[in-house]
Amino acid sequence: MRTLRRIFLLLAVGLASQAQSWDTSGNGMLSGTYYFRQVFYVLGDQYGDLGQAIALYGNIKFDGNGGYTLTSGQWYDNDSSSGAQSGNVSGTYSISASGYGFISNPLTGDSIYGLVSQQGIFVGSSTDNSYGYNDFFVTAPLASPLPTAASFSGTYVFSNLDLVGVASGQPAGMLSMMFTLTADGACHLSNTTVTGYVGTNTTPVLQAASLPTCLFSNGAAVVTFPTTGTLMAGQKYLYFSKDGNFVFGGSPYTNQYNPFDMIVGVKVGSGTPSFSGLYYQAGIDEVGGDLDTFYGSLSAVSGGKILGHQRIEDLFYSPATTDFTYADSYTLTSGATYSVPAARYTVGAGGAIRIGSGIAPYLGLSVALQAPTVTGTGVFLNPQGIVNAGSWAPFTAGIAPGELLTLFNGSNLASDTAVATSPFPTSLGQVQVSIGGLPAPIYYVTPTQIAAIVPYAVAGPIALVQVTNNGVLSNAVPVYVNGTSPGVLTANQNGLGYADALRPDYSIVTAANPAVIGETIAVYLTGLGAVSPPIADGDPGPISTYSVVAAGSVTAAIGGVAATVGYAGLAPGYSGLYQLNITVPAGLTAGDNYLYIYGPDAYNAQSLIPISTATSAPETPAFAPAPALGKQPPGRPKIDPKAKRVPSPRGAGGTVKQ
Repeated sequence: MRTLRRIFLLLAVGLASQAQSWDTSGNGMLSGTYYFRQVFYVLGDQYGDLGQAIALYGNIKFDGNGGYTLTSGQWYDNDSSSGAQSGNVSGTYSISASGYGFISNPLTGDSIYGLVSQQGIFVGSSTDNSYGYNDFFVTAPLASPLPTAASFSGTYVFSNLDLVGVASGQPAGMLSMMFTLTADGACHLSNTTVTGYVGTNTTPVLQAASLPTCLFSNGAAVVTFPTTGTLMAGQKYLYFSKDGNFVFGGSPYTNQYNPFDMIVGVKVGSGTPSFSGLYYQAGIDEVGGDLDTFYGSLSAVSGGKILGHQRIEDLFYSPATTDFTYADSYTLTSGATYSVPAARYTVGAGGAIRIGSGIAPYLGLSVALQAPTVTGTGVFLNPQGIVNAGSWAPFTAGIAPGELLTLFNGSNLASDTAVATSPFPTSLGQVQVSIGGLPAPIYYVTPTQIAAIVPYAVAGPIALVQVTNNGVLSNAVPVYVNGTSPGVLTANQNGLGYADALRPDYSIVTAANPAVIGETIAVYLTGLGAVSPPIADGDPGPISTYSVVAAGSVTAAIGGVAATVGYAGLAPGYSGLYQLNITVPAGLTAGDNYLYIYGPDAYNAQSLIPISTATSAPETPAFAPAPALGKQPPGRPKIDPKAKRVPSPRGAGGTVKQ
């Protein structure tokens, strides 16, 4: 496993094909001198043991125009006997208007994908790398003048993950922990108790770390913990964001205890912070030797709900890189910390930052940072507003051929509201949409929102989306193209809550009318990709000769139990809509169960199916491959042209409440 080390000082050039077509109008979001830290983990065997670990950290200077220089970068490799290394590397980066983009990896030359937050902090991971490793990268602008002990003042909560630990890379020795430090602005730190987990042991470990010492050097804090600790020991370098509210870092190569860890921290205040809107995220997960790293985004919406996306690299699976969209919940009723079964989270003062730490057996570390606000003039397509019309997963989820998209929160996209009938045209109300250079069929247009179908011939890895209104072009927004991007329509029309599904008697599945074990339900969704036989863009699904996805390419589960998919293809008579006929499996618990949809390169766990554990299904006909034409899917967007607006899944009048 010495490949990474041999190519460390190669010129980082990124992926040329992406750099040629990606929007670089946001390159100025990275400009000036930054601190950074990156950790690499190379899988060593089928048990999850690490064959190689690398920590890389130091200063990096971005020129604001797509180039960077890493000066005197320090790196240490557990597969090397030569000790710490240093060197200078030049590289490139491409950042779009939303902050979404990629940086050439200083160690390998491929790309670190991620996003620049409102605070100017970039977080990401090389999820699509060709060398077979996992990594996590953070870089934040360095304040001027340099931070001093006075910058380290207040109460901070930290999450620390070490994947080498005391057992030299074995899953049983991996460490996940959280702790609080209070600093007085003169580098005097409080006693602290570190709470964490070791491997898959679900019993938490407590470590009292008395009076860690502190000093500042070159704008970074050097905090030293007692060397007798089970979880935290030795030196930790801590780098601060410009406003001092975010901290990240880890051990230097001189720390013999845990030299390949990553730390993220957030300053907390009194009271309960807000947590809402769009956030950019990245992190590391580890479950019993199954390691993954990810980047993506999430929306915290009203009612304590989260709608999220992660682009995940997991070397135990094929393909190793997949897109995952999910629903979660949170409760911030008192204080800044909340827990879910797999993790503890802390939200910083002002609600701009959330950090996470895993709860065994789900070890992990994550950070979510508030996204920048994007505005534009003229015919403006919001780059954060291109989403799956069913799931409403955040824009980083990518698109798939045949997917029905909603383009929301734009401006001057159309002069008025217009709604098409099937087959959908490629021009509606003097509005056209181009995706990957191809004309897209349009379902409806309003001044702020458009629904359009991705042409089946769109190919990746990148496609540009652009709107033309009465001959005036909008900005072009780059999106990643997947084979599939499943998104289930929901009764709430917001990607959350109950899936749009019909029982065999064509009644809607609800809490009062739950699906019954053994019966087959029809679930409506979009984003399942190519079909056979193919149809023309915008045409409805055939009624007699059904257009289906590749056999076995789409699978499903309910409540974590595999479910048989009897039909997977276009919903007959509807444009941009797919249908799955799923048999409800035995072994489920009565009540609400999550519905899981798996495509070959993306999966979804957002919507719910209410289940009854009745022993027999009602005496009604089973579904044919699709229900009879004329049965309207319950959650299909309802269009009322007289109202001059399209009801939005997250708000009225085509706007989104985040």
